[in-house]
Amino acid sequence: MVMIKANIFEVKARLSEYLDRAMSGERIVICRHNKPVAELRAIEEVRTDPRPIGPLPGRPTFEIPPSFFDPLTEEELDLWDGGAAHDPLSPAWTRQAGGGASRVAETAETKTKGRKGAPRGRRAFRRRS
Repeated sequence: MVMIKANIFEVKARLSEYLDRAMSGERIVICRHNKPVAELRAIEEVRTDPRPIGPLPGRPTFEIPPSFFDPLTEEELDLWDGGAAHDPLSPAWTRQAGGGASRVAETAETKTKGRKGAPRGRRAFRRRS
C-alpha cells in the first residue's frame, strides 16, 4: 500500500487528482504546516444488499409477555399523573418557593418589570432621515 503526504493547499488545488489516486488504492495523509491532520483513502465496500430485519443469527431472543400490553392499574396511573407537580414541563406545574425557574430567569424577569418606554426590537434602531 502506497502512502503519500501532501499539504492542504496542494490537495485543495488538485482534489480530483488526489481522489483518483485514493480510488486506485493509495492513502493520502493531508498535513497542515507539515503536521498530519487527516487521511484520504477509498471506502472499502459499500453495502448493496438490504440489512436483515429481526434478531441476529446466534444471538439470544426474548419474548414479550401479553401482560405487557395490559392497561395500567389506577395506582400506576396515579403515580404517573402525580409526578406532574414536580415536572417543570408539565402544564400542571406551579412555581414553588425555593424551586421552579432558575435565578437567571427570575433576575431577567425582575429587571424588565416596571421599565416603561425601554426600547424593544426594531424601535431601538431607528434610522434618522
